[in-house]
Amino acid sequence: MAMRHLILISCFLIAATGFAQDFQSKLRRTKRLAIKDTVVIDTTSINPVLFQVLQKDGSILDTTAYEVDYGRSLFWLKQPDASLDTLDFKYSVYPDFLTKSYFEYDPSKVVNSSGNLSRVYALKKKTTKPDFKPFDGLTTSGSLVRGITSGNNQNSTLTSELDLQITGKLSEKVSLRASLQDANIPQQNGGYSQRLDEFDQIFIELYSDMWNIRAGDINLENNISFFGRFTKKVQGLSLSGRLDQENSQTEAFATGALVRGVFTQSRFTGQEGNQGPYKLTGPNGELYVLIVSGSERVFVNGILLERGETADYVIDYNAGEIRFNPTFPITSEMRISVEYQYSEQNFTRIIAYAGGGHQTDDGKLKLRAHVYSENDAKNQPLLQNLNQEQVAVLQSAGDDSEQMIAPSANPDTYNENKILYRKVFRNGQEVFEFSNDPEDELFNVRFTDVGTNQGNYVLTNASAINRIYEYVAPINGIRQGNFEPVARLFAPTQLQMAVLQGAYNPSAKTRISFEGAGSKEDLNLFSDLDDGDNDGFAGRFNVDQTLYEKNEVRQLRAYGTVDYIQNTFRNIERAYAIEFSRDWNLPLLPQGDQTLLTSGLHFQDTAVGVVNYSFEHLNYSQNYSGSHNSIYGNLRFNKLRTQFAASYLKSEADTATTRFFRMNAAAIYGLQKSWIGAKLRAEDNISRNPISEVFDPLSQRFQSYEAFVGRGDSTAVFVELGYRYRVNDSLRGNNVQQVNHSDTYYLKSQLIQNENTSLGLYANYRKLRYTEGTASEQSLNSRLLYNQKLFKNLVRLNTVFETSSGTLPQQEFTYVKVDEGLGVYTWKDYNNDGVQQLEEFELAQFQDEADFIRVLLPNQLFVKTHQNKLSQILTVNFQQWSGKKGFQKFASHFYNQTSYLIDRKVLRDGNSFDLNPFEDDDNALGLNLNFRNTLFFNRGKQQYTTSYTYLANTARNLVSLGLQTNELRSHQVSFLHKIKASYLFNLNTALGTNSSASENFAQRNYSLETFELNPKISYLFDDNTRLEAFYSLGTKENSLGALEYLNKQDFGVAFSYSNAEKISFNIEAQYIKNEFEGAAFSPVAYQMLEGLQPGSNFTWNVIAQKRLTKFLDLNLSYFGRKSEDSRTIHTGTVQLRALF
Repeated sequence: MAMRHLILISCFLIAATGFAQDFQSKLRRTKRLAIKDTVVIDTTSINPVLFQVLQKDGSILDTTAYEVDYGRSLFWLKQPDASLDTLDFKYSVYPDFLTKSYFEYDPSKVVNSSGNLSRVYALKKKTTKPDFKPFDGLTTSGSLVRGITSGNNQNSTLTSELDLQITGKLSEKVSLRASLQDANIPQQNGGYSQRLDEFDQIFIELYSDMWNIRAGDINLENNISFFGRFTKKVQGLSLSGRLDQENSQTEAFATGALVRGVFTQSRFTGQEGNQGPYKLTGPNGELYVLIVSGSERVFVNGILLERGETADYVIDYNAGEIRFNPTFPITSEMRISVEYQYSEQNFTRIIAYAGGGHQTDDGKLKLRAHVYSENDAKNQPLLQNLNQEQVAVLQSAGDDSEQMIAPSANPDTYNENKILYRKVFRNGQEVFEFSNDPEDELFNVRFTDVGTNQGNYVLTNASAINRIYEYVAPINGIRQGNFEPVARLFAPTQLQMAVLQGAYNPSAKTRISFEGAGSKEDLNLFSDLDDGDNDGFAGRFNVDQTLYEKNEVRQLRAYGTVDYIQNTFRNIERAYAIEFSRDWNLPLLPQGDQTLLTSGLHFQDTAVGVVNYSFEHLNYSQNYSGSHNSIYGNLRFNKLRTQFAASYLKSEADTATTRFFRMNAAAIYGLQKSWIGAKLRAEDNISRNPISEVFDPLSQRFQSYEAFVGRGDSTAVFVELGYRYRVNDSLRGNNVQQVNHSDTYYLKSQLIQNENTSLGLYANYRKLRYTEGTASEQSLNSRLLYNQKLFKNLVRLNTVFETSSGTLPQQEFTYVKVDEGLGVYTWKDYNNDGVQQLEEFELAQFQDEADFIRVLLPNQLFVKTHQNKLSQILTVNFQQWSGKKGFQKFASHFYNQTSYLIDRKVLRDGNSFDLNPFEDDDNALGLNLNFRNTLFFNRGKQQYTTSYTYLANTARNLVSLGLQTNELRSHQVSFLHKIKASYLFNLNTALGTNSSASENFAQRNYSLETFELNPKISYLFDDNTRLEAFYSLGTKENSLGALEYLNKQDFGVAFSYSNAEKISFNIEAQYIKNEFEGAAFSPVAYQMLEGLQPGSNFTWNVIAQKRLTKFLDLNLSYFGRKSEDSRTIHTGTVQLRALF
C-alpha cells in the first residue's frame, strides 16, 4: 500500500515538474533591440529575478551601466555609449492570470444606462477608415527635421537632423532594427569638433535566424584568423547567411564599404610623474590626427588598459591626446603603446571583405576562407588635390616616400578668408610674397618645415589665423629659414589578402589546425616601380594533444605550433603580442623570412591551479636566431594563492648577442577578513656587440619588491596599504650599473559604503632618487570621493578631490569659415588691414553673424604642471518639512544649493608640489574656478518666490600667444509673485564685475563694473495665453584703457500663446537705447554693447509652431534688428519636424 502511494506521488511530481517546465518556458523570452534613450522591452511587466542584458559578443552587461523599470518594462543606459547600439535581453514575464484585468461582467456587453433601454441593438455599417500610422507594427521613436534659414545679411543655409529608432518584426521570421542619427546643425560654443559625423550612428538591419543584412555604420572585424585578424569601423553594406544541412552547416558573408579609419600605432615612454596629455602622432609623423572614436587600444608594459573617468585613462579624439587618471600613476619605466584608427583624408578608401565557412555537426572538421582588399581610389583624392606635376612626381618615386616631395603652389582667386601669395623676383630669384590685392596673380602655397637653416622662408605673422611666411635671402650661402614652398605627397596604396584556415579533430584528445595566407601590398598605385616585393605568404600549423585526463578535473596537454612568414608578407593589423619585438630582443630591422617554432606542456588541476611550460625558437633567415624558455602558473594551497611567470631568452643577431631573463611572482595569504601579500619582479637584459663584446644601450636590468596588507571585502568596504621598492640598472660607460632607485607608497580603500555615506580614498606617492648627478623626483597622485546624506536627506554633500602631475599644452587654434548661422564666432577687422587675426574674432551675438568655428592646431609644446581639483556640492532642502509645524514650517520655505569647483594647474618647479587648491600662485598656468550659491524662498510656488545667487567664476588658459584670464563676479536677486490669478510680477537685479586680461593683446583687456535692473509684469489670460511688458536699466563702466561707459535702457513687450495640440507662437519687440562713451568699434565695445550699436536699436522676433498632422510640425521663426547707423537685418527660418 505504501509502495502504491509512493508510486502515485512520484508520478504526480514528474508530471507537475514537466508541466512547470513547459509553463516556465512559455514565460521566458529573448529579444534583440536597438538602443536609444529609453527602450520599451515588452508590453507587460517583467520578472526582475530572471533578467539579463547581453552584449553582441555574448558577455553580460554590468548592471551598474543601466537601469530598469520592471513594472513598465522600460530600459535605459545611465551613460550613452556608441558601442552599445544593440543589446540582447533575456527575461521572463508574469503569467496572464496575474496581469490581465478581471470584471464581474463582460464590459463589451454592458449597456449604458442612459437613453432608450428598450432598443439596445443597432445595425450599422462601419464607414470610418483606420488612421494611417507610419511604421505600423514596428516600435519607432525619434524625429526628422529639415529647415532653411535665410536673410538679407547671410546666404541661405540648410539645417537637418535625423533621430530615428526602429525595432520590430516585418513577418514571423524577419525582423528589423534601425538607428538613424545624423545632424547638420550649428556647432556649440566651446566645441572643437571638426568631424561631427564621427559620432553619428546610421544603420538599417534586416535579420532572421539564417541571414543578416546591414547597411550603414558597420563594426567589421575578424578575430578568428591569426594572420588576417582586424577591426574596422566602416560605412557600407554587409551580407551574411547560414545554410543548415543534414550533418553540417555552411555560412557565407560579404561586405563592401568606405573605410572610416586607417590602423596605426603610436609608441612612447612615460615621463616620470606625468599623467599627460600625451600627443598621438600619425604613421608619417603627422602632429594632427583625428582618431575614430572607440577604436583605440592602450597598452602599458604590454597590459591592455580600460578607458573611462573611473578606469585608467581618458582620450580627446579631436585633439589626439591621451591623459591617464590619477588612479593609474605614470612613471619613466612605462612603455606605452597605443593602437588606433585615424581618419585619413588623402584619398577615398574602399574595403571589400568576403568569405565563408563549413563545419560538420560533430565538430571534427572546420574550414574557412576569406579575401580582403583595402585600397585608395587614386582618381578620387580628398584633401590632397593633385595637379599633373605632382602626379608625375609620384609616378617616378616608386615606393620611396623621400622622393614624394613637390612644389605646393597652385593658382587661386582672391578670398578674404585665405592667405594667398604672389610671385616676385628677389636678387634674380622668383619667390613668393604675401598679398591681399585682388588684382594680383595669386597662388595658394603650402609651406613645409624642412629643418633649421634648410629653407628660405620664415614665419612672420603668428597672430593671423593662417600663418604668413616671408622670404629671407641666404647670407654667405647659408639659408636663414626653415620653411620651403613644397608639400609632402601621399601616394595611394593597396593591401589585399586571401586566407584559408581549417581545423580537424580526429578524436576528443587530438586537435589539428592550419592557416595559410597570401598578401599583396602596393605602396604607390601611381607607379609600377618597386613592385617586385608586393607579394608575400604566411603559414601556420598547430597540433594539440591531451596526454592525460581524469574526470575533467585533472588534465595534461602537449602542443606544438609552426609559423612561417615571408619577409614580403604584410598583415592588416599585428598578429603577435604588442611587445613581440622586445620579448625577443629583435634588431631594429629584422631581415629575411621568419620561422617560429613553439612547443609546450600544459597541466591543469581544478583544485590546485595551472602550470604551463613552453619552448620557442624564432629565426629570421638573414640576421637573427633566438630561443626562448618560459613557465607560468597560478596555484592555490588552502589560503595561499600564488602567481608566477619566468622566461629566459638567448638570441644572436648581426647587431647584438643577448641574454634576457625575466621573472614575475606574487603570493597572497588570506585570513578571515584580511590578506597579506608580496610581489617580486625582475629583469636582466644583457646585450653585447657580437664582434667587440662591448655592451650596447639595450642592456638594462631592474628588481622590484612589493609588500601589501589589506582588510575587508575588495568588492565593498576595504583598505589596502602597500610599499614598492625598485632598483634600475642601465649602461654607464661599459658597465651595467645602478642609475636610480624608487620608493612607492600607496593606499587603496573604500572606507565607508552604506545607504547614507560613501567614502573612498586612493593615494600614490613615489620618489625617484638618482645615483649621481640628477636631482631626485617625486610625484603624488590621489583621489578622494565622499558622498553624505544627513538628517534624513535634509542635507546632501558630494565631494571629489584629486591631485596629479601632468603637462599643459600651449594650445594653438585657428578659425575656419562656415555658412552663416552654422558657426559660433564672427570676424571684426578692427585694424582694417584685411587680414584675419586671432584677436579679431568675437563670440557672435546674432545668428546671421555666426560664420566661423574655432579648431585646434597640432602642437607639441607642453609645460610641466601640478594639478589640484576640488568639486563640492552642498544641498540643504528644508522643503521636505512642508506640512510640519513651528520652526520646521517656517524653514520649509527655504532651499539652498552651493556648488564649488576649482581646477588649478601650477607650473611644476623641481620636486615641490602644493596640495592646497585655494592658494593663489603666480605660477598658475591654468585655472577653472566656479562658485555658485543660490538661496530660494518658496521655490517653485509663485508666491513671493525669491532667490539670491552669488556667482564667482575665474578662468585662466595658456595658449600659444600667452595667458588669457577672465573673471566674473555677480550678485543676483530674483523675485516672482502671482497676484490673484491673472497678474505675474517678476523683478531681476544684478550687480557685479566682469574683467578680461590678455598677456599679449592689450586692446582686449577690460574691467567692467556692471549693474542691471529688470522688472517685468505679465497678464495671464489663461494657462495658455499671456501678455508681458518689461523694462531694463543697466550700466557698464570700464576702469581700464579708454574708460568706456555705457548706460542702457530697454523697453519691450511680448505676447505668447500655446496650445500643444494646435498652434503656439511668441511675439516680442524691444527698443534699446545705448548711451555709449568711447570708441564703438573695438573688442571692449563689442563686449559692452553685446553686438549692438550706440544710440537707438530695435529688435523683434516672431516664433510660431503649428501641428499640421499628428506626425508633422511646422516651425517658423523670424528675427529682425535695426540700429541708427546700419540697415535693417532680417533673418527667417522655416522648419518641418516629422515625429515617429
